[in-house]
Amino acid sequence: MGRSMRRARAFTAGGKTGAEGLLRFLRDNALQTFLMTRFRGAFVGEDEFGNKYYRQARGSDWRQERRWVVYAGAGEIEPSMVPPGWHGWLHHSIQEVPTAANLPHKRWEKPYLPNLTGTPQAYVPAGHELRGGKRAPATGDYEAWRP
Repeated sequence: MGRSMRRARAFTAGGKTGAEGLLRFLRDNALQTFLMTRFRGAFVGEDEFGNKYYRQARGSDWRQERRWVVYAGAGEIEPSMVPPGWHGWLHHSIQEVPTAANLPHKRWEKPYLPNLTGTPQAYVPAGHELRGGKRAPATGDYEAWRP
């Protein structure tokens, strides 16, 4: 691969190329993450969404090591796509790397649902304008404030 082709691939982020891709690359702090992952990161594992997890040892205690995730895909960074076990590992709540063997599924756990805020599938409570704007009338214990 030629030098100009490597440079073009390096400055492509989220489907954008050139200056816009470079700005998005820098905005997402991808350069520091790339360098840290490349030179100091030890690959730990991958989750079902394709996110990759890394660590850097900083001393003898597991609570002192640095842990991070490289999200799958080139789109928007979506932290809600980190499964609960990996979230616990990232935040030093558990020492061992989560696997299907050491993280049993609880019967009350629900399958992953992405953050739907800003989409047509987002939750809209009763009385909201998008649901007709009708709500139950106030009861007798409410009195509007008057200046």
